[in-house]
Amino acid sequence: MTAVTLPGPDRRLDTYRMREPVAWAPPPSPPTSRVVYAAAHVVADPFADHAPGSRTALDWDATLRFRRHLWSYGLRVADAMDTAQRNMGLDWTATTELIRRSAAEARNFGDPADLLGCGAGTDHLPQAATLEEVVAGYLEQMETVQDAGARVIIMASRQLARLARGPEDYHKIYGRLIGQADRPVILHWLGEMFDPALAGYWGSRDLPAATEAFLALVHDHAARVDGVKVSLLDAEHEVRLRERLPAGVRLYTGDDFNYPELIAGGSHALLGIFDPIAPAAAAALQALDAGDRERFETVLAPTVPLARKIFETPTYHYKTGIVLLAWLAGHQDAFVMVNGAHSARSILHLAEVFRLADQAGLLPDPDLAAARMRHLLNTAGVTQ
Repeated sequence: MTAVTLPGPDRRLDTYRMREPVAWAPPPSPPTSRVVYAAAHVVADPFADHAPGSRTALDWDATLRFRRHLWSYGLRVADAMDTAQRNMGLDWTATTELIRRSAAEARNFGDPADLLGCGAGTDHLPQAATLEEVVAGYLEQMETVQDAGARVIIMASRQLARLARGPEDYHKIYGRLIGQADRPVILHWLGEMFDPALAGYWGSRDLPAATEAFLALVHDHAARVDGVKVSLLDAEHEVRLRERLPAGVRLYTGDDFNYPELIAGGSHALLGIFDPIAPAAAAALQALDAGDRERFETVLAPTVPLARKIFETPTYHYKTGIVLLAWLAGHQDAFVMVNGAHSARSILHLAEVFRLADQAGLLPDPDLAAARMRHLLNTAGVTQ
């Protein structure tokens, strides 16, 4: 068995022996019982300057190849979202190209409107000073998504959070945006654990009050809302919210801690954790389609400790673990990230992500994963 010397929380070095790889076969068809998006990461150009504030440079071949990987497992792709480092280094120029390239790739698998949802926000206008500027920024990004043929996911806006005076401003602005969409949109409620600048979204820091404002918006525009993506890491709140949505409006769980129980209970999914666990997620969803809940839970159970590690506080650095696993699994050639984000987690954190991913059967080539992990550990003084 392949072995790697890993550091533990007590700084002790132990020999870890990897499991036999799992052969996850792509499903014969996409899931039918749930609509499922994997929020996809981007692959940085390993030879570019990725110092914080630098212009974004991507490895387009690897970035698009990874999206083909996700589609091959029957999952839809949520692109240009926080998993792709929106508001954390991915600039609007690169985002525009990402949306257009991803939509072009999606056409090889089907209709981009079905297979691809892309985030539209206001991050290209960080100094927006009025609500009208916020609306104009949103509409510009929505037009880019719609022109590409993808579904619009209306992302939470830092600029709106800063400028809105109360729930009525959110209601008015979102109503205008929804009315301009060419097909039903997905609304994204991103919690402050993912982005502290979004505290008080929907007009209140009180969760029940914010929820009422959000539900009022959704009910007023139900015919134009495909679903709501909720990323609050609060399973009980999500279940209550799901029960109060209008008929026909989906709840897309964004809870990377509690996704098995929420999906089993009726939520659809739009998850960053489905980026690294796509093969296991596809197998679990296939079991759910067949009515085999026990198999669904058995497949996903080993992925939950991995997800909770990747998304531990500070949660917004979860992208580092996701990109690490893409590198270890052979989906990209380098562990480098936009904005230098590959340095956002400690070597102890990354070593535990490696161990948990292996235990979940998500490293298809143990020898490759071990060799790459050893190289990374060597940079921290961990000799093999």
